[in-house]
Amino acid sequence: MSVKTVLVGCGNMGHAMLAGWLASGQLAASDVLVVEPNEDLRARAAALGVATADSAAGLAVDAQPELVVLAVKPQVIREVTAQYARLGGGPSTFLSIAAGTPISAFETILGTHTPIVRCMPNTPAAIGKGMMVVYANGAVGERPLAAIKALLATSGAVATIDDEDLMDAVTAVSGSGPAYIFHFIECLTAAAIKVGLPEDTARLLAMQTVYGSANLAAESRETPATLRRQVTSPNGTTAAALDVLMGGERLETLVTEAVEAARRRAEELRG
Repeated sequence: MSVKTVLVGCGNMGHAMLAGWLASGQLAASDVLVVEPNEDLRARAAALGVATADSAAGLAVDAQPELVVLAVKPQVIREVTAQYARLGGGPSTFLSIAAGTPISAFETILGTHTPIVRCMPNTPAAIGKGMMVVYANGAVGERPLAAIKALLATSGAVATIDDEDLMDAVTAVSGSGPAYIFHFIECLTAAAIKVGLPEDTARLLAMQTVYGSANLAAESRETPATLRRQVTSPNGTTAAALDVLMGGERLETLVTEAVEAARRRAEELRG
């Protein structure tokens, strides 16, 4: 078997991304090896038609994969990466989706001449609606980077940054961002219940309103600010609500404080 792509770790995110890569035709199942120690997760991966192994020993000694995807938890990423150190400095490009682990950590293990790409995805990637932000070291060529971005695009939108320090801000905005939206849905649901709507109806109204509005904003040529003004009649119901949310820049200030708190924490975790 000629392995072109090795996926190390196949938990929920790794599996979702792999399924998208295969379904899109970006990868052929026959070219993929999944290394996953957990038997149940390994079986789930095998059901997609890919080869599997329970450890790095399952990769042939003479194998030179084009891409090694590291999709394991940050707590074990260095230990796991060390198991593939023999591929460092060769033709293999490494792609990490482990939060908070800088390129320098991988270069220490794999060598500074190893092509390494760091990606911060978010949970909507599991349904192909994610936000993936990538940073590559200087050893990554244009063609491998384009191929990686094409892979990631099957899971959602892809953006590139040129300054790795901005990953802390990325983490605070799109990495942690889904939790902010989920909490807003919770709050809107609770508010709907308090004004008399049945719980099921309140939940549906909150969920569909957020979902529909996000899709409208994404598909419209208008800015979110313009779309907001289009909904807001002078002295109407929406204007009354926005006086509360926007008065004294209340919501903007709160969101900015939340994002800054997340950015600071990401910076602390980075060390």
